[in-house]
Amino acid sequence: MIQRTNTLQGNDIVSSANAVSGLVYKKRDDVVYYFGLKKMNDSLLTENALLRQQIEQIRGLDTLGDTTVQVRSQVGDSSKHVVRYSDYVYRTARVINNSTNATDNYITINRGSKHGIMKNMAVLSGTGVVGRVEHVSANYASVLSVLSAKQKVSARVKNSNGFVVWESKDPHLLTMIDVPSQVNVKKGDSVYTNNYSLYFPANVLIGRVMKVEVIKKTALLRIYLRSSTDFANLQYVYVVENKMNVEKKELEDSVGKK
Repeated sequence: MIQRTNTLQGNDIVSSANAVSGLVYKKRDDVVYYFGLKKMNDSLLTENALLRQQIEQIRGLDTLGDTTVQVRSQVGDSSKHVVRYSDYVYRTARVINNSTNATDNYITINRGSKHGIMKNMAVLSGTGVVGRVEHVSANYASVLSVLSAKQKVSARVKNSNGFVVWESKDPHLLTMIDVPSQVNVKKGDSVYTNNYSLYFPANVLIGRVMKVEVIKKTALLRIYLRSSTDFANLQYVYVVENKMNVEKKELEDSVGKK
């Protein structure tokens, strides 16, 4: 009852419960986790995180011909400057508990505030979107899965934007809504996160189109997707920090108050 009131005491209860349950999940998981396999997988995961970070650094470069730009890095053509406008940091984590059959599903990972994890950081798998960090203790974090009535992911298909939600009990099936009916969407088309997402980097795969329905009353499409992430067999994830996100949100909030 205290937790449901969203009081400070309720938040403390959630954080404490998260820490205790995280410890229990880890102990159980360690029993079935082979040491040799762990060493190999952790090494590959770390390497992949570094590669992803390098890719983001390349994507986060904008070539401008403006001589007044203050942050400069001469590359090739001396008349242009390369400016970094985004900075993502990838951290690896192992899934130690996961649910897929609740209304709001959560994933527990073996990383917490000691490892730089903070609330609302994006969580990705090697194949697509997973969710965002909801609660954090020192060594563990609870992630609100995309398989949740609370989660709404800003997305794009072709050149149009919309939102991806989870409306079924099937952990493999997602739905994209608010897409204009004139957009020519076909089975097999890919759906990605877009630039408007508050939490997720752009161009991360969400799923592929299975079926398209036209809602005549609204002239909008309802697009059924097969999730690119296999939530039932999730073992490793990447927790993504957007170093520019706090500044962006503060600016947008200040504009909204005027």
